[in-house]
Amino acid sequence: MADEAKAKGNAAFSAGDFSGAVRHFSEAIGLAPTNHVLYSNRSAAYASLHQYSEALSDAKKTVELKPDWSKGYSRLGAAHLGLGLHKDAVAAYKKGLEYDPNNDALKSGLADAQSAASRSRAAPPPNNLFGDAFSGSEMWAKLTADPNTRAYLQQPDFVKMMQELQKNPSNLNLYLQDQRVMQALGVLLNINLRTSTSEDMEMPESSSSPPRPPPERRRPAEAEPAKEAEPEPEPMELTEEEKDAKQRKAQAQTEKELGNAAYKKKDFDTAIAHYTKAMELDDEDVSYITNRAATYLEMGQYEECIEDCDKAIERGRELRSDFKMIAKALTRKGTALMKMAKCSKDYEPAIEAFQKALTEHRNPDTLKKLNEAEKAKKELEQQEYFDPKLADEEREKGNECFKQQKYPEAIKHYTESLRRNPKDARAYSNRAACYTKLGALPEGLKDAEKCIELDPTFSKGYTRKGAVQFFMKEYDKALETYQVGLKHDPNNQELLDGVRRCMEQINKASRGDFTPDELKERQAKGMQDPEIQNILQDPVMRQVLTDFQENPKAAQEHAKNPMVMSKIQKLVSAGIVQMK
Repeated sequence: MADEAKAKGNAAFSAGDFSGAVRHFSEAIGLAPTNHVLYSNRSAAYASLHQYSEALSDAKKTVELKPDWSKGYSRLGAAHLGLGLHKDAVAAYKKGLEYDPNNDALKSGLADAQSAASRSRAAPPPNNLFGDAFSGSEMWAKLTADPNTRAYLQQPDFVKMMQELQKNPSNLNLYLQDQRVMQALGVLLNINLRTSTSEDMEMPESSSSPPRPPPERRRPAEAEPAKEAEPEPEPMELTEEEKDAKQRKAQAQTEKELGNAAYKKKDFDTAIAHYTKAMELDDEDVSYITNRAATYLEMGQYEECIEDCDKAIERGRELRSDFKMIAKALTRKGTALMKMAKCSKDYEPAIEAFQKALTEHRNPDTLKKLNEAEKAKKELEQQEYFDPKLADEEREKGNECFKQQKYPEAIKHYTESLRRNPKDARAYSNRAACYTKLGALPEGLKDAEKCIELDPTFSKGYTRKGAVQFFMKEYDKALETYQVGLKHDPNNQELLDGVRRCMEQINKASRGDFTPDELKERQAKGMQDPEIQNILQDPVMRQVLTDFQENPKAAQEHAKNPMVMSKIQKLVSAGIVQMK
């Protein structure tokens, strides 16, 4: 139940429903209060909601439960950073790196914390043109009200940049290359800055945003004179270099859309040309590289796809792109490696790529691909180990050990035989016999049933299963097993002998020819049988048993019913009921 709640929380988090994620993770924690991963996940959800105090509390609990888990310190650092506790954030990230020195997320977080700490120590500039735009809660209200910037608030890296600008608006020039910040600035200053986003969450997809509707103007009340409209702020002047950069980004977006259109038409060469041109115009948008990688993947040029994915991962880390974008590139790389593994028979690189992608962003599609890769690897290993000839040799070795009553050694040989050939019913039959000799009756029963499953006509499977059931004193079940076996091999002496032995025991039970200890043992064993319990709990059967004791006429009618008598026979065989 805790795993189910955790899965729901992960799905909600991936969908951007952070409040729902908190609710599901809280439910999971209630069921498994010592699971450190649940506190870590809830900390991430709280941080996405900007509830950093709650995120810090959960992060501390994560570290308390699992002090050597690096991700706990990543959560702790993020919570400290959100609260403006830069020194504590630096210490948390450094502590995490002691356990995992190569963790990119911790390295990136440490760099952010150190940068924020240095900026907080610097003296603020005397005047800032945009300081008022980023001040107070009004900023978040404006960004939430706008339909375009509202979507950005679900992106942790964007929220982080806006928080940085709230603390130090003079750093705006550091983020002017991010078109989301430019659009947010336009909303905050009421300037219509038309930009295109560079998000590429699904491939192929147009990334242009719909134009913002004009703000509604409220009609002044008749009782009050109309106020003179305040003048709109003047647009921000751009330098020639900034104008050129903006123009190149716009051209790059156009090339991307042309590439997407060509991709949808399966005109892959044209798509490659457009994506390449977009990359040349703007090297700060990783989506152009991942789109070209997707095209190479469709073309079957897996080496080129992997090369582009590696390039996107490297460039994405330099630009501190959204973790989802890094995860997408890693997943695409893993998909290409899976295609290549069909020839190379090496699934390990693909598995590694999918695992890394899941550490960046837990996407259900990536998890599915990982499971498929691991399954393919396991099947390949089984195929490579498959050797019927060696399986027969191991089975013969087991037979020799069995003759010498070396049953544990025989089991080892039969097990190896089954690894070499898992479809050999004879090896299961022989191993079942060994388990029976050693008194390991549940294991023997399991092997006998597998033997029958693989070859329903193999009479040895029924003799093995019947023998186990007989030794378990389940005589009615053993009798049924022997009778099914006789349908396939009517003259089999072992099966006929098994039927005879079972009937002797059943008749003995009917006559009550048991010592008190034997009867007590059989009744205790019978009461543990789920089938016996169901019979005794059945109201109809309880009435039947009462009639057999108190109403002879009704009992005669019951005796004509084969189903009723079959159930009574089971109770007799179990020693629960005695017929006199």
